[in-house]
Formats: sequence, structure tokens, C-alpha cells
Amino acid sequence: MSKQILQRPILSLIAVLLLMAAGASGVGAQETRFANLSPAFAPRHLMDGRATTAPMGFVRFCSQSPHECDVMGNGPLAMRLDAQRNAELERVNRTVNEAIQPETDLDHFGETERWAYPDDGRGDCEDYVLEKRRRLINMGWPSSVLLITVVRDHEGDGHAVLTVITDRGDLILDNQEAEIVSWKDTGYRFVKRQSQASPSAWVSLGETAVPPAVAGTGR
Repeated sequence: MSKQILQRPILSLIAVLLLMAAGASGVGAQETRFANLSPAFAPRHLMDGRATTAPMGFVRFCSQSPHECDVMGNGPLAMRLDAQRNAELERVNRTVNEAIQPETDLDHFGETERWAYPDDGRGDCEDYVLEKRRRLINMGWPSSVLLITVVRDHEGDGHAVLTVITDRGDLILDNQEAEIVSWKDTGYRFVKRQSQASPSAWVSLGETAVPPAVAGTGR
């Protein structure tokens, strides 16, 4: 048996291992897009991926209130954020955060997951989002730029925020934060959100994340 023939299985095994490593690296890169970028260089807008399943709480919410999940015409892909619109965003984010008392679905309804408008002044993260979205739509904002979004927060827990798509980028309204910031400055991992084409459809965001900027100590 020649030395060349003995080497062939070894070379084939090495090639297979290299391909497997490359594939694993590709999957990781897809799931953590922009993970090596600073917020200053990350894109202003999140990139939608493939269609995915909607949260079960949202599905139930739509079944009980189907008009809330209807397509509202051909809305714009982004809202022009002038001074008036910016003031509306800040006012809605602030007033809803101040008006709603945080309470889990289990304590509130005796259920682990229930999406509902916080008309009684209590709710958890997705209820804040629903109320902010409702108020902005009543102010004339198109639903196509107001997208309910599922993220993983700083503790790795599931959390809901409202993404507002503007000509200045994707802005995040969050019941855990007083300030409205760009998606890339939240430090969250973005999992999925409503599709702009249809409020009842959802798209994957591929666990997109950008590491938070490191501030100086100021010493």
C-alpha cells in the first residue's frame, strides 16, 4: 500500500473538519450580525429576515381583536422625523411609561402569557408596546412603521419593545428606558418583529446585536 494512498483518507478527513468549522462559523455570524461592530458603524436600520412564527400571546390578541392586526393600506416604509413627530414619540413614550404600573401576566390575569391593552393601568412589556402603538396610530402614524419587536434584554430574558422606523433609523420605545434610542444603542439582541407588509405577519431578525459602546471613566 503506497504512502500516497494512506494520505488520502487523512486529507479527506481534514477537509471535512474544515468545512464543518466554516459552517458553524457561518451560523454564528448570521445569528449575531454586527456583533463585531461598534454602534457608530452599525446600520441605522435592522434587516428583516425570513418569515417566522408570531408570539402566541400576539396570535391570541389578534384572534380576539382582528381589526388590530389588519393591513392598513400601503403605508410608508419610514416616517419622516420632524420636530413635531419627534415630540409625539417622546410624549407617548414618557406618558405611557409613567401611567402603567408594571405587573406580570401571572399576577394580573393568572396566566403566563396574555397580551392586552393596559386599560386598567397595569401590564407588562408587551402591554406597554400595544398602548404606545395605539396612541401613535391615533395621532396619525401609519402602522407600517410601528412594529412590535421581541428582543433579549441585558439579562438574556425575553422582552417586547416598539420599533419605530424613521428616516433617521430604527428607534426603540421601551418601558425599561426613559430615553428613545436607536436599536443599535440598546445593547439588546433582536429576535423578531412584525412585518411591515402585514401587522399579523412576523419576520426573523436573526438575534441581531451590537455590543454597547464603552464610555470613558471621566477621571
